[in-house]
Amino acid sequence: MSRTATKRRAAVLGSPIAHSLSPVLHRAAYAELGLTDWTYDRFEVDEQALPGFVERLGPEWAGLSLTMPLKRAVIPLLDEISGTATSVEAVNTLVFTEDGRRVGDNTDIPGMVAALRERGIEQVESAAILGAGATASSALAALARICTGEVVAYVRSEARAAEMRQWGERLDVEVRTADWAEAERGLSAPLVIATTPAGATDALSGAVPERPTTLFDVLYDPWPTELAARWSAYGGAVVSGLDLLVHQAVLQVEQMTGCKTAPVGAMRQAGERALAERG
Repeated sequence: MSRTATKRRAAVLGSPIAHSLSPVLHRAAYAELGLTDWTYDRFEVDEQALPGFVERLGPEWAGLSLTMPLKRAVIPLLDEISGTATSVEAVNTLVFTEDGRRVGDNTDIPGMVAALRERGIEQVESAAILGAGATASSALAALARICTGEVVAYVRSEARAAEMRQWGERLDVEVRTADWAEAERGLSAPLVIATTPAGATDALSGAVPERPTTLFDVLYDPWPTELAARWSAYGGAVVSGLDLLVHQAVLQVEQMTGCKTAPVGAMRQAGERALAERG
């Protein structure tokens, strides 16, 4: 019996998890694809509870989406991990194969590339990254695929700077680090990726160039950020965190269901409606 012909389950795990948009996106995909027997839920699970949760899952489970703080904690529980996930030591997708094996992948990285490609960004000569957390390493991995030159990472501490340089060496990306106080300079790069928490880039909004290029701001709630709003007002292209969330979820749906093409448009519309309802 095929995956699409029987009742299957999937879910997103993390802590906190209440505000995750993943159920909205995946359920929209199932509805569009006619997968009426598929369900997708959310569960509050931390690192300590993860092994037991995974062990208790039955054969009806197709896969899991993993958010913080589980992206690294899940790795010891896997039978196989993709090269993409290994490159950043982070798994956001766990697929259960028909023979019961657990396969981990990272769809954040190709999701970033797909979101940029959707806006016509196939390749850039250089880029700037604002911030140096977990999302910044994924951004570096994405840039390894599309950036032909230097990436400048603007960070708040030397410890973070050292981490970014190490990630650059690991991912074969030319990384130069600079102090956060100089972040305004980064806004003139051909591509700017903001990976910081809400409010962190607000002070930079007054330094947006008159002719901005492309900003990829990984936040989506609240949206737009002050930086994204000013960037857009000046005519620059803006890729949002919702774009990333949709494209990484598209890849998850395809892997978990076996469907070749997930409905990007329907998933994005569902996400936009959900965010609008949150006000």
